[in-house]
Amino acid sequence: MSDLRERPFSFSITHRDRGSAARAGLLRTPHGDVPTPVFMPVGTAGTVKAVAFDQLAASGSRLILANTYHLFLRPGHSVVDDLGGLHRFQGWDGALLTDSAGFQVFSLADLARVGEDGVRFRSHLDGSPLYFTPELSMAVQGGLGADIAMAFDHCLPADAEPAAVAEAAARTGRWLHRCLAAFGPSGRRRVHGHEQVLFGILQGGTLLEERRRAAADLAGFDLPGYAIGGLSVGEPKPVLHELAAAAAALLPADRPRYLMGVGYPDDILAAVLGGVDMFDCVLPTRMARTGSVLTWDGRLAVKNREFARDDRPVDPDCPCPVCRRHSRAYLRHLFQAREILGAMLATQHNLWFYQELMRDIRAAIGEGRLVDYARAVGARWADGERKRLDEIARRDPRERA
Repeated sequence: MSDLRERPFSFSITHRDRGSAARAGLLRTPHGDVPTPVFMPVGTAGTVKAVAFDQLAASGSRLILANTYHLFLRPGHSVVDDLGGLHRFQGWDGALLTDSAGFQVFSLADLARVGEDGVRFRSHLDGSPLYFTPELSMAVQGGLGADIAMAFDHCLPADAEPAAVAEAAARTGRWLHRCLAAFGPSGRRRVHGHEQVLFGILQGGTLLEERRRAAADLAGFDLPGYAIGGLSVGEPKPVLHELAAAAAALLPADRPRYLMGVGYPDDILAAVLGGVDMFDCVLPTRMARTGSVLTWDGRLAVKNREFARDDRPVDPDCPCPVCRRHSRAYLRHLFQAREILGAMLATQHNLWFYQELMRDIRAAIGEGRLVDYARAVGARWADGERKRLDEIARRDPRERA
C-alpha cells in the first residue's frame, strides 16, 4: 500500500475500437489500477448497501463512489478526517471517488435555494439549515480523502428553461474557478498521505451549443479528468445517447470522461460507443433491495409469485456466487419472508452482472468488435424488457403477491 500511495494519478488509453469512438484504458490511482470503461457502485453513506467490501472486490469492483452531502451530515467529514480518511474509516483499500454535493441541488430541489455564492439546503434528516459552497465542498472532500474529487456544479432537470440551463452551465464554470482556488490550481493535492485529483463537470442540459461553450472553457483548466453532468435527469433515451456521445467528443481525448448517474445497460453501451470511460448509478443496488434482479434478458421481479417454484438460477449465463448456489425460488422466498439475506443476495448478483458487462465491453474493445457486441447485447436486453412489460400488462395484479 505504501508504494501505491506514492503513485500519481494518471490515465492511459490501451485500445481503441475499430468501429466506434470507444476506447479501453487504465486509471492509475494511489489505491490501485482501474481498467476502463468502468462502472462504479454507489456507496452513498460510506457503504454500498447490502454488500460487504470483500464481496464487492470479488465481483471485480475496483473503484466505488461515496456521497459528500450524506457523509457531511453523518458522521461528519471532520470525524472521517480525524480517523484517517474514508479508505481507512470504511475499510476499503480500492480506489474511491466522492461526488461534490452538487447533485443534491437537483435531487433535493424542494429543500434547496441556489445563489451565486452557493446553495442553501434544509437537511433531509432534520430540517436544519445548511449552506454548501464550492469552498466547503472542497474542504469536505479533502477530509474524506477519496482518490478523485468532483467540482461543485449546478445540475437542472431536463425540462428546465433554456435561460436557466445556460446560467447553470456558466455558474458551474465560475464555481470551478473557486473550487480550484480552494483545491489547488493544478487539480492535484495531497490528503491523508496520497494524491487526490479534481475532475471538472460539463453542464448544459440538452442544449448542445451551451455544452460546446462550457466545454471550451472547461478544457482550458487542464484538469486530470472531466465529467458529463446534467443527463439522465428526465430526457428521453435517444436524447441521452446522442448528447452523451456529443459531450464526450467535446472533452479532451487524453483524459478520462465520466458520465454521471447513468446505469442501464443499454445506456452504458451507447455511451461507451461514444467515447465515455466511467459510469456510476444506484440502479443495481436500489433495484435489488426492492426485489428486482438483472439478467442479460432484462429485469426479473424475482419477488413475484411466478418464481415460487422456479428452480433455475437468476441468470443461467451468470458466473456469480449467487447464481452458482441459489434459485429464483429461494430468492423469492427470502423477499416474501422479509429476510435481509434476500436483499444481500440480489445486490451481490446485480453488482456481478455489471462488472461482467464491463469486462465484456473492455474485451470487445480490445478485439475491435464492440459495435457488434453492443448490437447483440442491446437487442437481447431490449427484447427481454419488451417481453417483461408485455407480461406485466397482461398479468392480474393479484398474481404479483
